[in-house]
Amino acid sequence: MFIVTAKIRRGRLALGALGVAVACAAAVVLAGLLGSSTAAASTNRPSPKGVKTAEDRVAYLEGYGWLVNPEPIAVEELLIPKEFDETYNEYLELQTSQGFDLTKYQGKRVKRYAFEILNYPTGETGVQAGILVYKNTVIGGEVLSAQLNGFLHGLAMPEADQ
Repeated sequence: MFIVTAKIRRGRLALGALGVAVACAAAVVLAGLLGSSTAAASTNRPSPKGVKTAEDRVAYLEGYGWLVNPEPIAVEELLIPKEFDETYNEYLELQTSQGFDLTKYQGKRVKRYAFEILNYPTGETGVQAGILVYKNTVIGGEVLSAQLNGFLHGLAMPEADQ
């Protein structure tokens, strides 16, 4: 059995402890940055700009993980109201939660493209993805079921079902 002893001055011991504490803090900060960039990458949304063609619209929805029938169910021209009343509150909140701001488009004519989703996680059929497009930019969207006990949510796939 070997016993090693060393004499260390208190100043050097404190400096060493400080160095270890700084290294640990740097590791925690670095781990936090890497974790947040990974989370950001997993919630990356497709770019809403440059959505000009039918293929672009399908690719945009595929960016959210949806497999859609490439032929739209409906294409409608809509007028975003100049003033929103309380009937729009829930829809505006849904759009805002996705990063869309429809107030910028009040009084503007937009197109709504509706596509049938072929891979809804529950297996339900008849589920639609709708996107609002203004001058080749997606300005809003939703996923909905028109069934009796239907639903309405944002374009992202439901978390629990992914």
